[in-house]
Amino acid sequence: MADKSPIRFIHKGDFTKLEGFLAKSIGFKPIIRTILNKYGRLGVEALKEATPKDTGKTSESWYYTIDEDQNGNLKITWRNSNLGNGWAPIAILLQYGHATGNGGYVQGRDYINPAIDKVFHRIADEAWEEVNRNGGRNR
Repeated sequence: MADKSPIRFIHKGDFTKLEGFLAKSIGFKPIIRTILNKYGRLGVEALKEATPKDTGKTSESWYYTIDEDQNGNLKITWRNSNLGNGWAPIAILLQYGHATGNGGYVQGRDYINPAIDKVFHRIADEAWEEVNRNGGRNR
């Protein structure tokens, strides 16, 4: 049975080395959470801007959560709550395409990846700046 929850995006990779460094040097969780909130909001704005608009409901339905796994790792998850007919994730239908009721097909448009990719690059850039800024501490 298909998952009927709102859309979830998961990015491969992690910040394990950065988190370890920050944990030793400055007590990282509050700082990382602040940074993730910043980029969570930026991701929502990027996705809103990039989402094709007809009624605007899908573009206004983006939100994010910051979750902590059993190992204490924090992650951002962007979600979209607009479900057509109560079950069809409209953002995914727009991304990958879908069949129509009269037997036609609407081609998808890759709008999610380019929008969120810019946010990932900004996260990586800021993390690298933080490592370089604090790189000499506690050696």
